[in-house]
Amino acid sequence: MTMSQTPRSRPAILRVSCAVVLAATLAACGDGSDDPLAAKPYDATGQIAYSTADGSRRVDPDKPLKITARGDGNKITDVTATDATGRYLRGELAADGREWHSTAPLAAGAHYTVRVSTEDEDGRPGRQTVGFDTAPADANLRVRFGPDAGVYGVGQPVTAELSRPVRDAAARAVVEGALHVTSHPAVNGAWHWVDSRTLHYRPRDFWPADARIEVTSTLQGTRVEGGLYGGPAAPLTLRTGDRVVAVTDAGAHQLTLTRNGHRVRTVPVTTGKPGFATRNGIKVVLGKEPFVRMRSSTIGIDVGSHDSYDLPVHWATRVTWSGEYVHAAPWSVGSQGSANVSHGCTGMSTDNAHWFYDQVRPGDVVEVVGSEGRGMEPFGNGFGDWNLSWSEWLRGSALAAKGRPGGHDGTARQPGDAARLAPRT
Repeated sequence: MTMSQTPRSRPAILRVSCAVVLAATLAACGDGSDDPLAAKPYDATGQIAYSTADGSRRVDPDKPLKITARGDGNKITDVTATDATGRYLRGELAADGREWHSTAPLAAGAHYTVRVSTEDEDGRPGRQTVGFDTAPADANLRVRFGPDAGVYGVGQPVTAELSRPVRDAAARAVVEGALHVTSHPAVNGAWHWVDSRTLHYRPRDFWPADARIEVTSTLQGTRVEGGLYGGPAAPLTLRTGDRVVAVTDAGAHQLTLTRNGHRVRTVPVTTGKPGFATRNGIKVVLGKEPFVRMRSSTIGIDVGSHDSYDLPVHWATRVTWSGEYVHAAPWSVGSQGSANVSHGCTGMSTDNAHWFYDQVRPGDVVEVVGSEGRGMEPFGNGFGDWNLSWSEWLRGSALAAKGRPGGHDGTARQPGDAARLAPRT
């Protein structure tokens, strides 16, 4: 790949190398002008690639890319390396201009374009562009975002499920930094590692009403750790509806539902009796079922015992995976508004339960206050994410541990919201 040169110039010969060294002839291209280049940035037998079993030439992404000038007086003046998406590969040029090397990992299974500018001992410039591919990753870390696309309440967290566990703090920072959540209007939010394979994303406060939330990943091809590279992830778009918040005051035996800060209705209810007290705290609607058959045996109550039951239940709104619902309880109407007699659910009349069922959607907020029950778990029994304060939430972020949590501009709390209707701060 010898380039044209003037008789007075001495070529600046470079070598491009990676870990596995086999000679490869690279196609050369000029700068688009009619003027001959005064220096040649690549040797025709420059060591840049290795041959795979199928005969293709691909660079090992686990090794740094190095470009070296050969010949007295010749030096590199600039190197620009980009992948097919336009992302730059960071690198460092030696003070004497004799060598450039990448300082960031190469992506696996990616195509790179490298542009090198050189200068010979007489100061005459040279420039050349070359492309190469990196070998695909032996192992991929795939990501699945949730929930499914659709419209949700303002309490719905975004989830990311990984195809394999990631435990190392540095590797978690790589993953977290490649998972992007953008909302319109903007919010101040962050990811939280629930466990080694699960992340949740929430704002500091609930999502704004009528927001658009876009979730994307730039992890594909990125080295996570060792031989593990990021795999593909389908993007996700969510929307929020009205800001619907239902607060059950177990001590006052009533539930109040607000929409966009305005009270819609207060209805009498009954919650868990002693020994079965309803969980305090913020929960999120998980789903709705017009009919459920509830059996006490599913929560460990012996059949035939004093507390056993087997009931047909209508208009059931689920708020925990363990079986806590807001539902119709016509058998306890006489206690609704005055006593707590349930086994942990929030019961109301059939008409009120049907009304509540029609008012809410998955992701809407349901909070219980004034109960003698334990607090709602942050994870594992539904979406209790909002029961963590913002500082507690950030402690679960690998990027926050490095002093750079993800997020955007802050969003002020909406007017008309009582303090208890917001996550702890």
